Amino acid sequence: MGRPHRARGAPGGVGGAGAPPPRAVLPALCLTQITSWGVVYYAFPVLNPAITADTGWSAGATTAAFSAALVVSAMAGIYVGRVLDHRGPRTVMTAGSVLASLSLLVIAAAPDLPAFFAGWLLAGAAMAAIFYQPAFAALTRWWAPDHIRALTIVTLAGGLASTVFAPLTAILADHMSWRATYTVLAGILAVLTVPAHAIALKAPWPPAPASPPHVTGGHEHVVRTRAFWMLAVTFTLSAFAMYAVVIGLVPLLIERGYTTTQAAWALGLGGAGQTLGRTLYATLARRLGVTARTVTLIAGGAVTTAALAVVAGPYALLVAVSVLAGVIRGNLTLLQATAVTDRWGTTHYGRLSGLLGAPAHAAAALAPFAGAVLAGPLGGHPALFALLAVLAATAAVTAFGARTQQR
Repeated sequence: MGRPHRARGAPGGVGGAGAPPPRAVLPALCLTQITSWGVVYYAFPVLNPAITADTGWSAGATTAAFSAALVVSAMAGIYVGRVLDHRGPRTVMTAGSVLASLSLLVIAAAPDLPAFFAGWLLAGAAMAAIFYQPAFAALTRWWAPDHIRALTIVTLAGGLASTVFAPLTAILADHMSWRATYTVLAGILAVLTVPAHAIALKAPWPPAPASPPHVTGGHEHVVRTRAFWMLAVTFTLSAFAMYAVVIGLVPLLIERGYTTTQAAWALGLGGAGQTLGRTLYATLARRLGVTARTVTLIAGGAVTTAALAVVAGPYALLVAVSVLAGVIRGNLTLLQATAVTDRWGTTHYGRLSGLLGAPAHAAAALAPFAGAVLAGPLGGHPALFALLAVLAATAAVTAFGARTQQR
């Protein structure tokens, strides 16, 4: 453990490692992904009603600050990816944990809306350094060619973030102000993630394996290829549709006469389907090639979105469709995590995944707001979901243009 890895061939043309991966990395990243997502991401929707009630700021303004953080995260991810390729995840993720904790303290102390925005912009930079992208880069380099199993474990852990921290945040908010709650959460984040990243990720960063034979000219060549840009378009359209569906499901069901509780259960069970879907990805990856897998999953998202647009009931059927949509979302997370490796190897994984993911992450950040704005002019959420199904179907078509010459 801790010795530099020897590059060797791996199934699918992906460079692997000759030495066992450092054992502390996987449990540490499971812990830090649960904590980072739970504190920096999922605490906000729980606390936002208290924030608006206490400050008088509109929910639209506070949500805009949060969405701005997600856009900053998408853009910062490009730079973070470059650093990850050369220096590994330890410095990036440790510094990101420190910055995330400080940003929450800025948010907690914000005397006015501009300061609140400033805190979230700092949080956005931190998200790029502590969320899935750097964790995926670490696992892909240290675990290849068995990286799918490691990625699955960490995303399963990440799926527990809302389960753990949404109730914890609500309990804290019942006994203290939202400012005090964010201060406590900042302390939890610092205590659990800063030392975990600093200590568990200290193993030497293995040298990048050689690029697969079909990849020539380095990352500069890859980002100029038609396949790369078609894949970026595919993931951007798919992410916009997927996240708009997640946020729009509750108002869709309420429009159809279901109670808020019934709508919330449908959404929650869809989240359970997402966790189930992640356990199935390795089997899917063994059975389908990369292009077929991409088209199948994104087309499946289009079909479930269309079903939600046209099926008004019964309730059990809508829940079943929501669960199936969750299964597909869970697979799409891992599809995006392995997209670069499957096509261009692990040599420039951090940089290529940052560039590939930036527009998709920005689309995901803007989708909830855009969906809410479009629902009215379109005549309601069923029509919105029909439009989102068309976007997802378009993404499935553009996925055919992302073929490469990988073995």
